[in-house]
Amino acid sequence: MTTQSNTPAGWYPDPKGASQLLRWWDGSQWTDHTTADQQGASAPQGTSAPQGAPVQQVPPQADPAKVQRQVQQQAGITPHAQGGGTLFTEPVLVVNQKAKLIELTNEYKVMDQAGNQLGSVTQVDQSALKKVARFVSSLDQFMTHTLEIRDVHGQPQLRLTRPRKFMKSRVLVARPDGQPIGEIVQQNVFGKINFAMMANGQQVGAIKAENWRAWNFSIVDHTDTEVARITKTWEGLAKTMFTTADNYVLQIHFQLPEPLLSLVVATALTVDTALKQDSRGLG
Repeated sequence: MTTQSNTPAGWYPDPKGASQLLRWWDGSQWTDHTTADQQGASAPQGTSAPQGAPVQQVPPQADPAKVQRQVQQQAGITPHAQGGGTLFTEPVLVVNQKAKLIELTNEYKVMDQAGNQLGSVTQVDQSALKKVARFVSSLDQFMTHTLEIRDVHGQPQLRLTRPRKFMKSRVLVARPDGQPIGEIVQQNVFGKINFAMMANGQQVGAIKAENWRAWNFSIVDHTDTEVARITKTWEGLAKTMFTTADNYVLQIHFQLPEPLLSLVVATALTVDTALKQDSRGLG
């Protein structure tokens, strides 16, 4: 049995005995943060979690207090009512890239404003040649990249493909079965970067960088009304200098119709894939 002194922070079966509920242990005590046990984790048969410390840790998830600070303090977003608990029904999506000293494959975790994991984004169809190119140079920015957005159960929801490019990026957004939804097309190279969101040959919205470094974006519909915002959050000098992690918060102002909703959700991942690699130059 573990004790207070050697139990790491994490999600554990609720010591109060609530079925299918996890509670956050901060390393020294239980907190008020809870989430549904979607992994089916539980204490060993015939035992119950002690009041002092957890007995079994479930797969690691984000610290909810840290995610809430990221949303409220760093992104400046006031708390919202929780949505429907999916990638397409939450008003706030927190997109955190897995920190790596050397980035060979893009990997992101997507959470709601309380730190509950809603899904993930993983780069797929990446050959060994692409990984080598990414390790030794920035030439991979000119190659085709494919990302898969998955729900919390690992089921694909969207597929994003950025074809090989030279100056401007274009990202194709499709359903898992290949049915096209639309595309996100870079409009300019110099100055504040803008993207057009296209569906069935018509522009349904746009993504507008608010400064030339493209830290933050305003997302508007076809009437130029802002419907969402993307804010890049600062993770500290050490993490920024020595890892490749990028963290964003997507705030959707109100429920959006399709295909705009899927394109907006895809946008939170697209801006990083389209712009971050371009900033590396030619190696």
